[in-house]
Amino acid sequence: MTNYFTNANIELPDHNLWVFGYGSLMWNPGFEYEESRPARIFGFHRRLCLWSKKYRGTSKKPGLVLGLAAGGSCKGVAFRLNDETRNPELDYLYEREMISDAYQPVVKSVYLKDEQVVPALTFASRTNHPQFAPVMSLEQTAKIINCASGPSGTNSEYVINTVAHLDLMGIRGTDLHKIADTLSSA
Repeated sequence: MTNYFTNANIELPDHNLWVFGYGSLMWNPGFEYEESRPARIFGFHRRLCLWSKKYRGTSKKPGLVLGLAAGGSCKGVAFRLNDETRNPELDYLYEREMISDAYQPVVKSVYLKDEQVVPALTFASRTNHPQFAPVMSLEQTAKIINCASGPSGTNSEYVINTVAHLDLMGIRGTDLHKIADTLSSA
């Protein structure tokens, strides 16, 4: 494994490494894992706070993707990697999530549904990065999402897929749901 995470100044546990997903990783992880479980992280909340110019938008018409912004808590999915095969999975995650350095890889305590606490790798938004988007109204956010599309598909598809997964987890009534409702009626 390339020393991406060492270079990012974080120490990954040697065994039972979990990865916390809160956006597209929940419904499209793209990596092998041993198990997945509902989980919650504290000190961060899910927000459409990063401009997407490569996946769900373009440089001329950027979309918005989810990041972890400071404050509150966030429910998502924790994935436990296989100790023996985790290095290629970590390489994949780094290539996927760190394409523009808009995220900061961090290891945080994550609370699994059974109240077990595990250290998990996750990707928090860098507030000082040019792709960090300001807080906008739900209407402004929906307008941007409705118009954006990139190599990975439409921005609205991204939001709708994420909301569908939140619904499956019993998470309802969020700002993301309100935005998705606007998209489906537009």
